[in-house]
Amino acid sequence: MNFKPILIVPGERDTIFYEILFKSIKKFKFNSPLILVTSKKIFVNKMKKFFFKKKIELINNIQYHKKFTNNKIYIINIDYKNKNYLNKCFKEAFKILKLGITNKFINGPINKSKFLNKKFLGITEYISKNFNIKNSAMLIFNKQLSVCPITTHLPIKIVTKKINKKLIVQKILLINNFYKTNFGFAPKIAITGMNPHCESVLKFNEDEKIVAPAIKETKKQGLKVSGPFPADTIFQVENRKKFDVIIGMYHDQVLGPFKTLYEFDAINITLGLPFYRISPDHGPNEKMLHLNSSNPLSLIRALEFLDKK
Repeated sequence: MNFKPILIVPGERDTIFYEILFKSIKKFKFNSPLILVTSKKIFVNKMKKFFFKKKIELINNIQYHKKFTNNKIYIINIDYKNKNYLNKCFKEAFKILKLGITNKFINGPINKSKFLNKKFLGITEYISKNFNIKNSAMLIFNKQLSVCPITTHLPIKIVTKKINKKLIVQKILLINNFYKTNFGFAPKIAITGMNPHCESVLKFNEDEKIVAPAIKETKKQGLKVSGPFPADTIFQVENRKKFDVIIGMYHDQVLGPFKTLYEFDAINITLGLPFYRISPDHGPNEKMLHLNSSNPLSLIRALEFLDKK
């Protein structure tokens, strides 16, 4: 059986991704070929540094490469001296995805402030824009429990201005479709409130006027949605075990408790794209560079998930 390749953009020139990739390959027996869009020179140097030995094949023109061997590593070489190196890596990866060569994509951690230069909130939005996708969601996935923030990397003071009923409904529908497509069941979804205890001293209470109506609408469509729940208690064990997904109104409301519970045992999946896009659930972490002490679990989970697709 021939498996579709997993396309990978490792990310920055200096990143812990190569270290965790080598560790992942040693620990996890995958079937899919790996296509890395990176500098061959950087990749070979990292192999030597981490004593990683595996045969690699250089692809000169992906359009004419007809056959991929399972469990083999392929390199599409990008000149690391180019000042737009990372952008060129992504553009090449996007071309491959648009050609339909694969529908499985992983990107390594990116220094968002340098690469995106405040043009996008995050890599989720950057990729969505390149594929003309207006409705996407960031799902932090674990088999036991997943979370999704309605808003992603927004300053807290403007979160309330961006939250609306339509946006919440869109995210709920994307999550429901993802679970039904990939796991064959409709997930039980909990929605947190915006305010402490879902209460507000102001006349306008977002939980009553925005969140609750969104829940009511999706319930009418037959979805298993409940809430709004106070965010300070929904992650208690007796509460969270009732649900497959917890949706919060902003990033740290759900990612803070989630990462405390599951640490590296999670992957970041972008929903709404015409392919699977996953990134390990951590940053580039330059301070850990070359220390050989980075935890590969998140990347292992990403490879496990895509290897079955």
